[in-house]
Amino acid sequence: MTEVHQAITAHLQKQHAILKKFAELEQERERYIEEAVMLCRNGQPFTVEKINAVTKKMNELAKQGVVPARKYVTVEMVKEYVERSKK
Repeated sequence: MTEVHQAITAHLQKQHAILKKFAELEQERERYIEEAVMLCRNGQPFTVEKINAVTKKMNELAKQGVVPARKYVTVEMVKEYVERSKK
């Protein structure tokens, strides 16, 4: 019975670590998205490279089945968002 308890505990700890890392990456991704949106609104050049580097890490975690995958962001997506938010 102790082995089962230890296995369950280890599994839950692993899932918790994945969730914690995913939440940290989500915050980082949102920060990069906000940065790109602000630059776009101000007519300055921007890229989505940092956003998608974080997205790639998040999607690697998603392969373990605990967290959802995220879509990669394009420059066009940011521009469309900024245009929609102006209205």
